[in-house]
Amino acid sequence: MKITNILFTGRLVKELERLLDVEDRLQGRNFRFLTEEEVSFEDLDWADAYVAFHPVSNFHFGNIKWVHSLGAGVDRYMAIGDTWPDEVILTRTISSFGKKIGEYTLSYMLKDLQHHDTFRNQQVRGDWKMVAPRALDEMKVVVFGTGEIGQELARILAFFGVQVEGVSRSGMDKDHFCRVMSLEEVSLKKADFIINTLPLTMETEHLFDERFFAQVNQAVFVNVGRGGTVDHDALLKALVSGSLKAAVLDVFEEEPLPVGSPLWSQPGVTVTPHISAITTPEEGVACFLETLEAVESGRELRNRVDVGRGY
Repeated sequence: MKITNILFTGRLVKELERLLDVEDRLQGRNFRFLTEEEVSFEDLDWADAYVAFHPVSNFHFGNIKWVHSLGAGVDRYMAIGDTWPDEVILTRTISSFGKKIGEYTLSYMLKDLQHHDTFRNQQVRGDWKMVAPRALDEMKVVVFGTGEIGQELARILAFFGVQVEGVSRSGMDKDHFCRVMSLEEVSLKKADFIINTLPLTMETEHLFDERFFAQVNQAVFVNVGRGGTVDHDALLKALVSGSLKAAVLDVFEEEPLPVGSPLWSQPGVTVTPHISAITTPEEGVACFLETLEAVESGRELRNRVDVGRGY
């Protein structure tokens, strides 16, 4: 497949233009680097490749043969109204997301186990009171999603002695997990932390609902997957009832999180603005170039999305 006209858009467009401008191997191709507001129907008809975090509001396939997501998630592409054309390849960015999510998650685990908030509050009051920290190797963590990100997260946590169990559709064993369960056999009563890395699909939409949180016993819930996998009303009820100890949320159904959302002020909730695994311009360019070469040479694409499954 020959790719000639490539349309870039989104928040990294200027940085991508700067980095790609010095790439000699891109000679003979045409580029348009546009803000989302600038992308027109004519631009989409001109392009045979579209590169962005998500489709623009006026997106249509036109002559596009390849769509490349600058992020790991593709749920907004999957939400395009028309059926995805069989001849259009969809790929996603693969980079150090697992490492970044591992560090993000580990930071909040240590914050909890080392009682940072407790000691900060005691300091404000001038209160000298010893509270023993808890050790990482005493923790049991259940990770939903055993793909590339989930496996790297499990590797990082297991290095510190954490008992890491995984949950996937198949329940098939994967590296770095002491065991992997299917959704039907998952057990959560002894989990200290529950971490979601799942993509948003028809199967995972609001998977974490009232019935799910009823199985939890004072665990901390961390969402670094997709906001639409969580029923936030059910999550808030679980926090109030005490079945959830706390929640660390980096992704939401609506982003930015609306000012009026109760999640902002709910005790026990930590909100971060979708920063657990940010694509850097350099990572975006590296994966784009690798994928372009594979697309044109016909090599197997390790980052190709199965549009039937949504990931």
